[in-house]
Amino acid sequence: MPLILTLLGILTLVFLVAFVRLDTFISFVLVSLGIGLASGMDVAAVGKSIQTGIGGTLGDLVLIIGFGAMLGRLVAESGAAKRITNVLIGLFGIKNIRWGLALAGFVVGIPLFYNAGFIIVAPLIFTIAASSRLPLLSIAVPMLSALSVAHGYLPPHPSPSAVASQLNANIGQTLLYGLIVAIPAIIIAGPIFGKTLVNMRVTNDKEIFDIEEVPTTNLPGAGISFFVSLLPVLLLTTFGPLKSALPDSSPLKTAVVLLAEPYIGMLVSVLVAMYFLGIRQGQTMKAITKDLEEAVKAVAPILLVIAGAGALKQVFSDSGTSKYIGSLLADAAIPPLLLGWGIAAFIRVCVGSATVAGLTTVGIIMPLLQSQAIKPELMVLAIGSGSLMFSHINDGGFWLFKEYFNLTIGQTIRTWSLMETIVSVVGLLGVLALNLVV
Repeated sequence: MPLILTLLGILTLVFLVAFVRLDTFISFVLVSLGIGLASGMDVAAVGKSIQTGIGGTLGDLVLIIGFGAMLGRLVAESGAAKRITNVLIGLFGIKNIRWGLALAGFVVGIPLFYNAGFIIVAPLIFTIAASSRLPLLSIAVPMLSALSVAHGYLPPHPSPSAVASQLNANIGQTLLYGLIVAIPAIIIAGPIFGKTLVNMRVTNDKEIFDIEEVPTTNLPGAGISFFVSLLPVLLLTTFGPLKSALPDSSPLKTAVVLLAEPYIGMLVSVLVAMYFLGIRQGQTMKAITKDLEEAVKAVAPILLVIAGAGALKQVFSDSGTSKYIGSLLADAAIPPLLLGWGIAAFIRVCVGSATVAGLTTVGIIMPLLQSQAIKPELMVLAIGSGSLMFSHINDGGFWLFKEYFNLTIGQTIRTWSLMETIVSVVGLLGVLALNLVV
């Protein structure tokens, strides 16, 4: 019965989100209520479970994701993202432009949430395609594949951060492993796949290319742009291992332990960005604060989705459903990492949202980690890879790509959807390979 209820719950969630178009947070709460009551829990217990799940899930994630959104906003508004892109394109030249764009997309994608990153880099893609005379899609795919990988694999992005938190995975280690897995995924889905699109032409491309050159006179310097954008990566991957290496008697221990906390690292990054990308660029504190407020507004709906997924996970746990499913999965012949990827991929294709897919999978797969020796950091990446699988007409990213580049649905499937599938499959292969050596 618990397995049937779980399947009915997931199908109901898919129906409410994908077909009824009901708000995702409300859908999560309704499904949580339904599964809890159908499992025999009383109304008070279900309500308590939902509250506990929401509170326990958000926790320090509010800080990590909130500060991440602020950092991304400052990087975007200051022009640092444009500076990074321009520098890398200049270094790689026209001959290797796709590789430069892939690297630029990845660096920009680390602090910027996907939609924000897309809006920032799209005009650059048009301008570069026009000046280099290269086909638009062969230029766009390398950069956007890198943005997508960062969105699906790496903290401080919402889904991997939330999944890592719920699986008790080390954020810094998840980021380090994610960087390793991301490299082959970006190379294959970006420059290599992008080169196959040189013969795919878009209609009305002259109108699309009619975009003014991006002014570079007031952009921040290259060094500070790279430093601020990569600062969260530097802090998370440096101070985590250093915390364990230092003896308790060391006078640096307290400072290192503090900076090893992901939310402190993000806070430090935001403060550095406020000064170097804001005040040093001539902005007033009032203008900077306004940017930070807008960033928080933009991320609020994502936090609600994460909260709703936390409620569902807690109901799965408190009703005994997770334990029952865990006993079934423990005996399954499918490797756990492949299973986590497959569940996330299935939900992604049905629902369309990578965040919903990743967070829903956690509640199902979590009991498996308690019965098998699987590194939670690798499970985060397996789920993240699965959550990017085959984006199609039920995903907002699909339509964003289609409309910006003036494509037909068929062209979008042959470019965007295939790119996302490559990212997902190569990500899984990278995780399985990494599992053999760590």
